[in-house]
Amino acid sequence: MPEGLNMSRRIRRTPYTDRVEAAGVTGFSVVNHMLLPKAFQRTVEEDYWHLREHVQIWDVSCQRQVCIAGPDAERLVQLMTPRKVTGAKVGQCLYIPIVDHAGGLINDPVLLKIAPTTFWLSIADSDVLLYALGLATGYNLDVDVSEPDVHPLAIQGPKAEDLLASLFGDHIREIGFFRFGHFDFQGTRQLIARSGYSRQGGFEIYLDDSALGGALWDAIWQAGAAYNIAPGCPNLIERIEGGLFSYGNEMTRVNNPFEIGLGKYLCLDGSIDCVGINALRVIAEEGPHQEIRGVQFDGAPCPTCAIPWPVIADNSTQIGQITSAICSPRLKRNIGLSMISKEYWDPGTKVTVLTSDGLARSGTISNLPFA
Repeated sequence: MPEGLNMSRRIRRTPYTDRVEAAGVTGFSVVNHMLLPKAFQRTVEEDYWHLREHVQIWDVSCQRQVCIAGPDAERLVQLMTPRKVTGAKVGQCLYIPIVDHAGGLINDPVLLKIAPTTFWLSIADSDVLLYALGLATGYNLDVDVSEPDVHPLAIQGPKAEDLLASLFGDHIREIGFFRFGHFDFQGTRQLIARSGYSRQGGFEIYLDDSALGGALWDAIWQAGAAYNIAPGCPNLIERIEGGLFSYGNEMTRVNNPFEIGLGKYLCLDGSIDCVGINALRVIAEEGPHQEIRGVQFDGAPCPTCAIPWPVIADNSTQIGQITSAICSPRLKRNIGLSMISKEYWDPGTKVTVLTSDGLARSGTISNLPFA
């Protein structure tokens, strides 16, 4: 375990932590009360180029599953999200906003429909299980809400499909984007989805049975030797370039789905029952006052700490704040993500970014993902 993180029972190791440590992890974060590897013995730029060209194995067990099962499972899920889930098919994944009564974002998980009355929510960093339990109790629903012994392992990068096909067979190639299938591993039935927290393509294996964690990692690691596999983690350069948002960084409960570009997915026609639907109808009528945008800005490679940083226009007006930023080696510019006020969010708008090193850097508003 690297220095700097004091462990306790409140921070959980994963079925893969031993392998991650053996692979040379140099830093962790904590997400959903569980360890998330954040750095290995490479620079962020070296990791970025490797991810774009080869294949990586990521311990993302911190993407906890909230299992909602029972006769009222679909109703409970619909109460939580303004995206219509009726009609979703078994084997399908949906990116959904979860909102409170005011339309504020509580989480932005991937929904997996496991069976007609069983759903998994693969969550970002907030206590969705407690929210689901509260709604289930308050509405007196016939459901079981639990956290199953499921631990995602991501295989990301352009060689991910070839690697997993070599291990599980060519039928892995038949899985469509945001779909999942089931595959045998050591006599057990395991779920594999074509999904992941990168734009480079890949899969997530939802390992059901933590006791198999070491064996699964080892099998992928050995098969991956032919594909230049490396241990990895969500890469900040690739994430920002790709316009992938991080709950708790780019958005929190003070934000609504319209502000992160999810308005097109919301069902506001009165056909669903969601706890925040009335508030979201009001927001839709008024229009959002801010939306997330990219910002490109000049100067030497920016720091990646002491964020947020003010984004200024018209010499003195703060129109947003940078929530995540880094220098892109591909674009050869600093890039960041920011909620930007409506009057200034058009691409090409000139801005100034006040970074934590005391510099005022010239920049422009950009569409996402970055070209």
